[in-house]
Amino acid sequence: MAADHPSLKDDITLLHQAFLQLKSQDEVKDFLTDLCTPQEIRALAERFRVAWLLDDGELSYRQISDQTGVSTTTVTRVANFLNNMPHQGYRAVLDRMKPDKKI
Repeated sequence: MAADHPSLKDDITLLHQAFLQLKSQDEVKDFLTDLCTPQEIRALAERFRVAWLLDDGELSYRQISDQTGVSTTTVTRVANFLNNMPHQGYRAVLDRMKPDKKI
């Protein structure tokens, strides 16, 4: 029976591959709308906005929290992933979106 069901790792890999098939902002928007609830999309957008603001380096964690409405715990968590984790997913996207920013 377990052989009939892909593992979570396989499901995650399939999702990664699905994102790579998207070719426009509209396709990404449509896929996320089908895939996620509005609240899940808002949570993803909030986290990315926090990463964007942290990368600017002009606001304190408290100011980012006040501006975005997320908790300072979320700001700290995003900052940890942005600055300390080996995956550097935020960094890759921010550097591509902000080519004039520091590398």
